[in-house]
Amino acid sequence: MTRTEAYLIFNGLRLVGPVRVRKLREALGGVEELCGLPTSKMAGVEGVGQAVANSIRGWEKNFDLAEELKNIEKHKLKVVDCEDPAYPALLREIHDPPMVLYYRGSLEAVRGACLGIVGTRDATGYGIELAKKLGYQLAYAGVGVVSGLARGIDTAAHQGALAGKGRTAAVLGCSMDQMYPAENRPLAEKMEEAGGCVMSEFCLGTPPDRQTFPMRNRIVSGLSKGILVVEAARASGAMITAKQALEQGRQVFAVPGRIDHPQSGGCHQLLKDGARLVESVEDVLAEFEFLLPKSEMPSPQPVPDNFGEEEKKVFEALGRDEMHLDVLTRKCGLPSPTVSATLLKLELKHRVRQMPGKYFTRID
Repeated sequence: MTRTEAYLIFNGLRLVGPVRVRKLREALGGVEELCGLPTSKMAGVEGVGQAVANSIRGWEKNFDLAEELKNIEKHKLKVVDCEDPAYPALLREIHDPPMVLYYRGSLEAVRGACLGIVGTRDATGYGIELAKKLGYQLAYAGVGVVSGLARGIDTAAHQGALAGKGRTAAVLGCSMDQMYPAENRPLAEKMEEAGGCVMSEFCLGTPPDRQTFPMRNRIVSGLSKGILVVEAARASGAMITAKQALEQGRQVFAVPGRIDHPQSGGCHQLLKDGARLVESVEDVLAEFEFLLPKSEMPSPQPVPDNFGEEEKKVFEALGRDEMHLDVLTRKCGLPSPTVSATLLKLELKHRVRQMPGKYFTRID
């Protein structure tokens, strides 16, 4: 039995869990040998007990390893266990890191600086557009976007990150062969093709339920240096994620909304409790300067090669937020007619959009 196979077994046993397996490993040695040890030896480890020891010793009655391995191959999945060097280092630091991750795509999507973006499934138009915009801007700036592939805010954040041609990863609240919601399967495939990642800790055949989503949420926050809540009711999964993020020592960010809208209540409560107010992507990036060593600071996406010198200058000066033409002209240091002509060229290349009142913003 390999180490990963042993972890697949423990992951499939209801009574065990990552904390108990860690205690067993620390007390008795490698996980590969645990299944063959006497129950008395395992039961003597603090926090384990006889019932857990019996479950491990009789694992073949409760988990079909051969079938699981067959299905992993059938669904073209990769598996990484918590002792593998490829396992996300930041996730390994939490109290109860998943013993295994089933995934498609590349785990490179969660290396370096990542931010979790979460929120309600029943999002407003304001929330959807903001999640897309922030996902785009963060990805463009080199920050990985992690979310849960759920409807609403999660979907918008992933879509924005893809448009920004950056890193994005989804953590499912079900197993990889269930894919919930089903309509997001094409989005998951796009993420994988773009070098992103879709992952789950759940044994194959596990449907989504009220217990799997909170378990999923701790992974979203565990993979991230911080969590940004865009829209959330006071009692919601996003608020659970924010609580877990605080317990894991992560920074919590929140976007304010309308005071009379129930989907803003959770964000406003977080702000009252000390979350970092986010009015633009700069609020997040400024905080990342304190959260990350200089060597880990994200690098922005390069300006496209097909830009001329003036186009590069205007595009870089425009930054990530809407900017008035007069401000942009002063920032560029170019003549006003040159800036106007260059903006027109960038509009024709679908890289800049003109907003009402002579404001401009970058687009993919």
